Amino acid sequence: MAPRCSSACLLFLLLLGSSGFFQSYAVEVDVKDASNATCLYAKWMMKFLIKYETNSSDYRNTTLNLSSSLTHNGSVCGNDTQAALLAVQFGEGHSWSVNFTKTNETYQGDFITFTYNTNDTAVFPDAKRKGPITIIVKDTMRPVQLNNVFVCHNTDSFEAENVTQIFWNVTVQAFVQNGTIGKKESRCRADIPTSAPTVPPTIANVTTASTTTLSPAPTTAPKPVENPDTGNYSLKSGNKTCLLATVGLQLNVSQDKPLLININPKTTVADGTCGNTTAILRLNDGNSTLIGFTFVVKNASGSVQKFYLKEVNVTLLNRLNGSVISNADNNNFSKWDAFLGSSYMCRKEQTLEINENLQIHTFNLWIQPFLVKADKFATAEDCSPEVGNFIVPIAVEAALGGLVVLVLMTYSVNAQVY
Repeated sequence: MAPRCSSACLLFLLLLGSSGFFQSYAVEVDVKDASNATCLYAKWMMKFLIKYETNSSDYRNTTLNLSSSLTHNGSVCGNDTQAALLAVQFGEGHSWSVNFTKTNETYQGDFITFTYNTNDTAVFPDAKRKGPITIIVKDTMRPVQLNNVFVCHNTDSFEAENVTQIFWNVTVQAFVQNGTIGKKESRCRADIPTSAPTVPPTIANVTTASTTTLSPAPTTAPKPVENPDTGNYSLKSGNKTCLLATVGLQLNVSQDKPLLININPKTTVADGTCGNTTAILRLNDGNSTLIGFTFVVKNASGSVQKFYLKEVNVTLLNRLNGSVISNADNNNFSKWDAFLGSSYMCRKEQTLEINENLQIHTFNLWIQPFLVKADKFATAEDCSPEVGNFIVPIAVEAALGGLVVLVLMTYSVNAQVY
């Protein structure tokens, strides 16, 4: 019996807040089979952060929101032998879908497919590559008991191929039995309260400036009482570690008031990619702060090669509704450089200026984005004594050594004379 979506299908677009660039829509879809019984139900909110190349070969960040011209053609109920499919189309040639598979006891999301069309000049002005671009990511949704409805109010995100997909206020049930939405909920981990009250990770150790402060510049913001905790992060390629990072991170945000945010390593997960000449480390702090570090190798074809930090991207999300608070990128860095095969270390505080409204302060940094061996950092090049400072101790030691030799030679000559 072929599933269909009758005229009774629900598709509500609810505009949140006033008009603006970051407006968001809630989507509610009720897919029915040929007997007009609900077989797949979903209600959720989502948006997309996309980096694309322009004709001048630089990169821009843009936000793609759902629009009022949304349809859900191609959605499929699914059965024991066929996956269920939830598909929506919106805007100028953009589409998104997720398929669900089931066992005798559970169902879960399998793959998410997102296609964005860079011919949409309102979203992608001056895009170098034209036409539809499709990415596929693995859904990390845990198995849900059949007849249960999956609920996740907190923000979740997937990042792949210069696209961050952001979801929140999700309610979904695939393979609905007898046309009735389940009354029992299966909650995502982020929605489950802990046994003791905790401070949300993205606002821990936050200090705001007094209302009498005149300048909103990041440098005028007061410091938290404590520096951020140091986190240990790593990436693997296959079963081998390919990137190691140890760092404490603090964001300095200028909005209406200066705001300092300590990144909590206990709630931060790392992902990214490793390569021969480019490596990307992405940190996700409780799905409210997304930070990406891009490292490259300079003089890649030369005999002496060094790596350095080239780009940093930061996205701050509202934990309650997933709206973008701030999205900033700087791809003109030339910091944290060291010889390929070694690591870079800087125990003192450093500042990365992303733009005029956002800085990152780093503490206890130790990074090796290439050629990691045996899951251990290689010999570190330390920022504390700058290169010029090495010369002074060496020169002093050499002078003292020469003086000692001269004294010994003088003593020896005098001893022979007498």
